[in-house]
Amino acid sequence: MKAVVLGAAGGIGQPLSLLLKANPAVTELALYDIVNSPGVAVDLSHIATPSKVEGFLPPDDGLKKALTGANVVVIPAGIPRKPGMTRDDLFKINAGIVRDLATGIATTAPKAFVLVISNPVNSTVPIVAEVFKKHGVFDPKRIFGVTTLDVVRASTFVSEILGNRSLSPSVSVPVVGGHSGVTIVPLLSQSSHPLPASLETSALDALINRIQFGGDEVVKAKDGAGSATLSMAYAGAEFAGKVIRAVNGEKGIVAPTFVNLASDKTGGDALKKELGKDLEYFSAPVELGVDGVAKIHGLGKITPAEKVLVEAALPELSANIEKGVAFVEVPKL
Repeated sequence: MKAVVLGAAGGIGQPLSLLLKANPAVTELALYDIVNSPGVAVDLSHIATPSKVEGFLPPDDGLKKALTGANVVVIPAGIPRKPGMTRDDLFKINAGIVRDLATGIATTAPKAFVLVISNPVNSTVPIVAEVFKKHGVFDPKRIFGVTTLDVVRASTFVSEILGNRSLSPSVSVPVVGGHSGVTIVPLLSQSSHPLPASLETSALDALINRIQFGGDEVVKAKDGAGSATLSMAYAGAEFAGKVIRAVNGEKGIVAPTFVNLASDKTGGDALKKELGKDLEYFSAPVELGVDGVAKIHGLGKITPAEKVLVEAALPELSANIEKGVAFVEVPKL
């Protein structure tokens, strides 16, 4: 099992690489970045786990060498969001980075499972897909947007409200939609640990807002020094671990992730009908299998208030998706 981290020397990339090195299912780990990745690789190689680690830089076909033989590719590359930075500012920089990395994957490791962390995920996942389409290697079952941090935050924040942080690993809250602001829709009514019936509406609204805008909380607390890196690395490693387990044959693994809804065989069309909108992408609970997406589940039974949240997410989600698609369609100047 060869895992590759693209953007391995960054704030997310380093702790993510550490967590993947600690995963016993990973036998080979390749790290790529524009700077420092060989040093990160040597540092990690001293850890007493079985996986072999190598670091690569752009010269001498470094990207191609890193990707050769890859099974799973995780992309945290890009710049972090800073105070005052709009999503449009972030998009302009990260979109080009993701496009170029996607081109490398499409030409070197087209059968790899691609896990996109680079923000804004609602747009960068369509960028990867469009690049793959241009190279004739697109498979909707193998490209994922990592929305696991929203799930992790929901679990943590619900356990805090329940007054028992030790519950957080076992609290499961489906989070659907996308991976930014109002497109993040926590289905709290489906929490494995129900919220108190006495919880006031204002407290519930505050919880939803905190899950949706938890990233802003981190950016503010870091006072301009970065965004969510450690929690994102943890979430990325959690999702990568689930994909690896499913690829190795483990059954019954379901996790919310932002995926293409193109294939009716995996339930994409049914979800589109449920949403009442012909979206190309949506984050929903996905059953993982040896080929990637095995089944996309629907929203299940949601409350009227949650339905309002889903409907509020759709226009922005649609615009985000179109933005990513358009970016690849426009010729490079």
